[in-house]
Amino acid sequence: MTRNHPHISRRNALRTVAGAALASVAGCLNDGGSSGTPSDGTATTNSQGPLTRVAVEGTTLVVELSAEADVDQVNLIQPNGELFGKRDVAAGAQQVSFEIGTAYQPGEYRVVALKGEESVVETSLPIQPSLSIVEMGIGRNQPEKMWDGSSDEIAEEAFVTVENRGSGPDAITKLLFLGDVPYPSDEGGTNYANNEDVSGIYDPQSDSEVSEVIVAAGDQVTIYSSRSPFAFVPGSGTSCKDEQQSGEFELILETPVEEAQLIKNYNIQYSASTEADNCEITISES
Repeated sequence: MTRNHPHISRRNALRTVAGAALASVAGCLNDGGSSGTPSDGTATTNSQGPLTRVAVEGTTLVVELSAEADVDQVNLIQPNGELFGKRDVAAGAQQVSFEIGTAYQPGEYRVVALKGEESVVETSLPIQPSLSIVEMGIGRNQPEKMWDGSSDEIAEEAFVTVENRGSGPDAITKLLFLGDVPYPSDEGGTNYANNEDVSGIYDPQSDSEVSEVIVAAGDQVTIYSSRSPFAFVPGSGTSCKDEQQSGEFELILETPVEEAQLIKNYNIQYSASTEADNCEITISES
């Protein structure tokens, strides 16, 4: 891991929580079927008709057909009624898929199986992400939550754990710290808040800053900052003083689905210190 000054464009770490499985979310088939709710909270539906399973796996919508299904095309209709895509069904094929990515329109989707021009069966399912911030912390205070690296490397960085309790995938495209942090993401620090080419998120596997992190339905991921928001830099942000200090900051995650922002506010306290970079930092949710 290297440092890049003067803006301390440190490369950080992102880690997908081990063992997190891709969630499948299926809709209710028009010709009947049994549905249930697994332990991860997502709905599933199965049918004995031509469409045996419709589910979102990661960023892909998977449609499974029975061996006896007499269909030659499957269409995916968006919530606004427009065609998202269509797939030809080859003889003997029992599965087609649609890559929905993380730039889709959230809402109720319809899957229509056709024979020629005739609709054979139709099903609908909701594809809607629901992200929430589970935990946030600083490397200097919780090194066990960080990636494997030296204490100096992780001390100035932060981790954020995010959960998707929705029925569709989303992504995190920017990680921001605004307010009374030592080295904020705006013009008072690294100044990348309005830079579309900078995410502030680091991937330890590639040892580089990544443009986005996928959060599939039912998944929980932990990401790490890449711009040293808790580094004390002379002339930037907040520095230690002889007296105790307190303030507030915003943690902001930008996401592409509906171009939304996930925002959480935190209180921050600095202990008294005779050195500008040697005070203790304590954070808590506002």
